[in-house]
Amino acid sequence: MNKNRLRTKIAAACLAGTLAFGAQGVLAPPAAEALSAGSVIGAVIGGAATAASLNSAIKKYNNTEEGRQEYFQTLKKQHGVNSDPNLNSRLDIIMGNLTSAIGQIDASIYEKPYNYFINNEKSFNAFCTLGHNMSVNTGLFNVITNDDEIAVVLGHEMGHGQKDHPAKGAKRSIGPQILANATGNVVGVLAANLWNNQGITKPMEWEADNLAFEYITHSPYNPGACAAIWQRVMDKGGSSSSNFATFMAGGSDHPSNSARRDNYAKKLTEYSKNHVTVKDGKVQVNGKDFLTPAAGAGMSSAERAYFVAGNLSAAFHNGHNTSAATTNGNIVMLGAQPIIQCLDGDESAQVLADRLNAIK
Repeated sequence: MNKNRLRTKIAAACLAGTLAFGAQGVLAPPAAEALSAGSVIGAVIGGAATAASLNSAIKKYNNTEEGRQEYFQTLKKQHGVNSDPNLNSRLDIIMGNLTSAIGQIDASIYEKPYNYFINNEKSFNAFCTLGHNMSVNTGLFNVITNDDEIAVVLGHEMGHGQKDHPAKGAKRSIGPQILANATGNVVGVLAANLWNNQGITKPMEWEADNLAFEYITHSPYNPGACAAIWQRVMDKGGSSSSNFATFMAGGSDHPSNSARRDNYAKKLTEYSKNHVTVKDGKVQVNGKDFLTPAAGAGMSSAERAYFVAGNLSAAFHNGHNTSAATTNGNIVMLGAQPIIQCLDGDESAQVLADRLNAIK
C-alpha cells in the first residue's frame, strides 16, 4: 500500500472517530486551512484528551467522597452561605423528610447522601449539581412561605441528582475551550459553569418533575403542592418558563409553567383513583363541584384549590373516603384526613362537610 493511500485511510478513520466524540470534544480546523490527514489526527487527539480530562474531573467530583466535599466547599465559597438558624432548621427537616421518602423508592440515596446549604442569592431558585451537592437560594424562602411547596422544589432537584442529570449536563454544557483554559482550577470551572443546572434538557426536567411527585406522595407533604407551586409561579409571573426569575433553570427549551402545573394536576387525579379534579379553579369530586376556595393564607384561590385537592386525593388514595366527612371547628375532615381549614370567604365547614358527604 503506498503512503498516499495509507494517509487517506488514516484520515478517514480519524474523521469517523470525531463523530463518536461529538461536537464538544473536537475543535474544527480554520475554514481556510486544507483538511490534511495530519490536521484531522491532531484534532482527534486534542478532542480525545479534552473529553478524557472532562470525564475524569466529573467522575472525581461526582463519585468520590473526597471530590464531593472539595466541590461542596468550592460552591460555598463562590455563592456564600446564609447561616440563619430558622431557615437552616426548616431546610434540615425538609431534607430529612425527602431523604426518607426517596429511600422508600431508591435506596441508593443512602450511598451518596446529599450535601446542602442555603446561599445568599436573592433570586427564586435552588439547584443540585455534581456529587449530590445542593444549594437553596435565600430568595426561595422569601417567595414560598409553606414547606410543602419548598419540598416540591427540592424534590425536583433531588430527582435530577438521583438520575445523575448534573453529570450528564456537564458533559453537554462545558466546551473544550473552557476546560483547556482552566489553568489547573477544574473544580472552579465546573462550579462556575454548572450554576443553574446548565445542560439540563427538557426530558430531564420532565423526569425530575415526575420523580418529585412520587417522592412527595411518600412524604408527609401535601401532593397538591406539586401543582400549587407552579400555579404560584404563574400567579407571580405568567405561564412562560422565562417570566419568573430563574426558577428551576427554566430556559426556552424547558416545559412551560402551565404545562408543568397541568402535568401535576393530572397526576393528582390519578393518585385520587380518578375521584378528584381541579377545573377552572373549582375542586370537583366525582365530577361534581365541591368548592372554589377563597384566596387566603398568602395564596390565590387557584393555588389554594390544589392544596384542597391534594388533601382529598390523599383521602381517596388511602381509603378515608369510606368514612363520613365531619367537622372539627373550622376544619373539614374526611375520616382521619383534614381536607380544608375554612378561612374568611370560604363556605362554612359544616356546609362543605354536608356537600362532600353527598358527592363522595
